[in-house]
Amino acid sequence: MTGSTVRIDGNTLWLPGGVAVRFIRTLRLPEKGTHPLPPGLGEFPVRRVADYADSVPEQWRSRGGVMLPVYLREAMWLSFAGTTEPAALQVGVGKVCAVSGRPWSDRLSRDPQNYLVLPRQPWLDGINSGKGTVRQFVAVPLGLGASVEGQVTGEEVWGGVQLQTFPLNDAELARWREEERQRREADRSTMICGGAPMAAAAAAPAPGAAPAAPRRAAPAMGLGVGGSMRQEVYRDDRPPGAWSARPAGRVFVHLVTPPQWRRITGEAPPPSPVDRAAYTSAGLPWFDYYDQDAEDLSPTDALSAVRPAGDWLGDDHEPWQEPSPHQVHPLKDAPGKPVEDGDW
Repeated sequence: MTGSTVRIDGNTLWLPGGVAVRFIRTLRLPEKGTHPLPPGLGEFPVRRVADYADSVPEQWRSRGGVMLPVYLREAMWLSFAGTTEPAALQVGVGKVCAVSGRPWSDRLSRDPQNYLVLPRQPWLDGINSGKGTVRQFVAVPLGLGASVEGQVTGEEVWGGVQLQTFPLNDAELARWREEERQRREADRSTMICGGAPMAAAAAAPAPGAAPAAPRRAAPAMGLGVGGSMRQEVYRDDRPPGAWSARPAGRVFVHLVTPPQWRRITGEAPPPSPVDRAAYTSAGLPWFDYYDQDAEDLSPTDALSAVRPAGDWLGDDHEPWQEPSPHQVHPLKDAPGKPVEDGDW
């Protein structure tokens, strides 16, 4: 259990080091084929477990953290922002690393890499399946074996999502700050010497910018996988040992069924996700994100073997309507009460 503070501002989780994480509702993709990135359909509401100590299961109180409501087979993606300095972020699904497929660890690993590098990685839509793709995060009930946790470990004990951040070590952070100082001075010099480069820089999109975007008797939810989409998980290009040996902070995110959300919080859950045909016919955009200076991570054996949720929950009968080419957009060549951590 770490002593650093995690807070909620609205529906945004703020982890130490200025790492902001939002959970975004999105369109569930077909389980066949590889697709562009669908945009967000709004944020999932996030609440502190400690604020509902009298109505949450005992097991949730012991783990602390936050909770959010999700429908069966609803898809989500994680949006990362707010990082003023580099950070390493671990993402677990049922305490299985979504990047490496290895068991959750309090240490960073480079072989295989078990973390994302921020701010280079602007979001994560699913587990790393390599070759420039991920498999979409899809909510599934625990107990069927459909979750990533169940398929990789053979058990379904934890569910939910786990997040943990690591800062650069002191020497690397000092070096990074000096490089940033020199870069800013060079940028100012360029602006003074000529207006064209400054105008070009102003026109460029900001990196990572995107439009709007279990007591055990209680229904427990975890994350399985759905369709494949084009998204790279970037390899860390810093030298080994660049990151701190100890995490700065962590948080356990419980996934709650909509009826359970209403019972615990007294709030209405969000409306069920929009159907595919209405989504595409409305002309909403899709996205491709590519960073030519970054290297994609290879898939791992554990995550390559994960099967889609449809193998347990049945075929998806919603008709699929492919987006037209003009709908696919290329992207790129706060205060609050602290979130309580617990034992997990």
